[in-house]
Amino acid sequence: MNKMTPSNAPNDRLLSGISVLMAVVEGGSFIRAAEALGITQPAVSRSIARLESRVGVRLLDRTTRSLTLTAEGRRLYEETSPLLTGIADAVTFASGSSATVRGRLRVNMDPLFSSLLLAPHLGGFLDRYPEVSLELLTRPELGDLVSEGFDLAVRFGEPPSSSLVARKLLETHIVTVAAPSYLARQGRPEKPTDLAKHHCLQFRDPRTNQPYEWEFHRGRRIVPIKTSGRLMLSDPYTFLGACVAGAGIAQVLALSVQTELDRGDLIDLFPDWPDEKFPLFALYPSRHLPPAKLRAFLDFVLELANPPSRPQK
Repeated sequence: MNKMTPSNAPNDRLLSGISVLMAVVEGGSFIRAAEALGITQPAVSRSIARLESRVGVRLLDRTTRSLTLTAEGRRLYEETSPLLTGIADAVTFASGSSATVRGRLRVNMDPLFSSLLLAPHLGGFLDRYPEVSLELLTRPELGDLVSEGFDLAVRFGEPPSSSLVARKLLETHIVTVAAPSYLARQGRPEKPTDLAKHHCLQFRDPRTNQPYEWEFHRGRRIVPIKTSGRLMLSDPYTFLGACVAGAGIAQVLALSVQTELDRGDLIDLFPDWPDEKFPLFALYPSRHLPPAKLRAFLDFVLELANPPSRPQK
């Protein structure tokens, strides 16, 4: 018998337990962790129980409907995950399989970007990578990527301060628009300050539950404008639909209304104030080498967000 085996066994069990914890967190459940590791669900439960006994604290809060990290569990995960990921990266490179795109990818996606740009191309992504299965969840708020088992998030707006890696994918212009039917009834504002006399549609910021503030940018000049309106919405499609129907003036992402602008269903009211922009970010947990499936999806989203320029006629 190898004399090193007895002394190494506790460390082996500790590393195994931490690996199981990572699988539970990234999968979002014991069942998915068991599937990812190729073991049974009871084996996952026993491994977590041994790890909790070893460190002397509860790492996971478990109910019949939810699974979340405790404060101690989150700290252990955040401090050990980069180390184990680094080991996995080294093994991946050593095995020559770093370019293999396979496995399950769980993505937290902004609803507007998902519907507007992503949906028509999802089949092409799956055709390109036949060994990838994709789970796409759209919702207005970011939530907690780690405890909810997401590999990646794609969200509009500046990302919150966190340990997540943030990669800017694009910036889209903010435009102030109205339908011809609204302008025929209420008249067209000549300058941003005229908006005080108009019905302005308000969009609720999911992070603050307050309406987004209106600003106008020209070069370095930034002009905040106080607006009011009796209609506040949180769904972007209802918001755009109400604007097209003539319910009021709205500030929107240019990429979300380009078709309506081209058709004349909406009018850009202040093209001489063109410089306010809103970013789209990709967010993911680890600063170490992302798995090939995540890199492939990031490249795919970048292709959609930054299509090649059309040749000038």
